[in-house]
Amino acid sequence: MDHTAHHSSRNTHDCTGSGEHHGGHAGASWGTAAKATLHCLTGCAIGEILGMVIGTSLMWGNVQTMILAIALAFVFGYSFTLFAVRRAGLDFRTAIKVALAADTVSIAVMELVDNGIIAVVPGAMDAHLSDGLFWAALLGGFAVAFLITTPVNKWMIGRGKGHAVVHAFH
Repeated sequence: MDHTAHHSSRNTHDCTGSGEHHGGHAGASWGTAAKATLHCLTGCAIGEILGMVIGTSLMWGNVQTMILAIALAFVFGYSFTLFAVRRAGLDFRTAIKVALAADTVSIAVMELVDNGIIAVVPGAMDAHLSDGLFWAALLGGFAVAFLITTPVNKWMIGRGKGHAVVHAFH
């Protein structure tokens, strides 16, 4: 199924009510891009924090903990979209395709930025759950990831890609 064509024929409004279209030449509003990024960030943050908590609690090394955190960020990020489009009536296989198309780039950019920040903040990789540095680096990384990922999502939504494919099913 061509989700872009389906999207443009069924529902071309954005979630902000601004009247701008996701596809075509109108582009996407910053509000729509921010909302899509926040949706994605929520799933990523839950997965990443859970991974960091599990890895740190089990006294795993930094690499193993980061791999778990990134994997869970993708799982939770995709699952938020997957559950939403399943509720809209999509079969499981199509819902997976929509979630992958909608969120892969957004989650990847977010995780690259967030984990890159954690890796470069002195002492953050060795901080424990009870350390303020752990939470400051993690939350600061999320904030910077949001700021960098929002324009990426705006560009993608404006071209009928990324989170725009989900809006066809709202």
